[in-house]
Amino acid sequence: MAVLVIGATGKQGGATARALLDKGVAVRALVRDPGADSAQALRDRGAELVTGDLDDAESLFAAADGMDGLFSIPYPDVTNMQGDAEVTRGRNVVEAARRAGVSHVVHSSVSGAGDFHRNQPGWAEGRWDRHYWESKATIDEMVRSGGFAHWTVLKPSTFMENLVGWSYLFGDWSSGTIITGFAADTRMPWIAVDDIGEAAAIAFTNPGKLDGQDVELAGDLLTMTEVAAILSEVTGRAITAPVLTPQEAVERGLLPAMVKAVEQINENGSPARPEMARALGLPTTDFRTWARRTFS
Repeated sequence: MAVLVIGATGKQGGATARALLDKGVAVRALVRDPGADSAQALRDRGAELVTGDLDDAESLFAAADGMDGLFSIPYPDVTNMQGDAEVTRGRNVVEAARRAGVSHVVHSSVSGAGDFHRNQPGWAEGRWDRHYWESKATIDEMVRSGGFAHWTVLKPSTFMENLVGWSYLFGDWSSGTIITGFAADTRMPWIAVDDIGEAAAIAFTNPGKLDGQDVELAGDLLTMTEVAAILSEVTGRAITAPVLTPQEAVERGLLPAMVKAVEQINENGSPARPEMARALGLPTTDFRTWARRTFS
């Protein structure tokens, strides 16, 4: 089996490429700069590098030609988050896979995209970001209806890796304080990026196991207070996550653009639960184990 991995130098694509290589699967890694250190690291592990761009449909077709599988993770234009780039790129990927005769597509979306987000309180009233959720759901449906012999839509929850360095939701807690607007009782599902890659690799190498499924991915379920306590324990530093309203969090550094997302999670949560992945036989990492591996 040979798999084209989109976004191979990113978090999820990189984790998928490594997991596939570890299982002896031939990997063709789509990269924009084959000379980059991250690309060279994949080459050193045995991946074939191919240059391509999600905005260039022909480069995607050339990259997918001869591949049995394709890992899909289209990304938006971060300079215009309300634009159509993500859906256009998703369409380019799906069409390239179809034209090239790829039989197996594993696509990474986001927890809750689809029925969950459309049925949650506040959606009909237009309180939440329709563009973000509908873009994800639109690409998910492209994969489901693409005519592939095998497909899986992975729906990962909040990345544990968002706590490494600066992130939109958690800022930079190197000073010892995590600034968020999450309520005291908001229990968020968390997933380690390597577990996403492992789930993708399992889908490819065991085509009957996750075939034709939307797979919610979480390895732990924790409040921010619990997250801070574990980080304190692991790092030996006093880490706090004071309970703030979203507006109070903005005053202390949270990006104003994140307020609606935080309010949405506070009110409606996210559907991924650790027991869902376990029921499918997927290995996941709890937050304490991940933190020890990352910060110890």
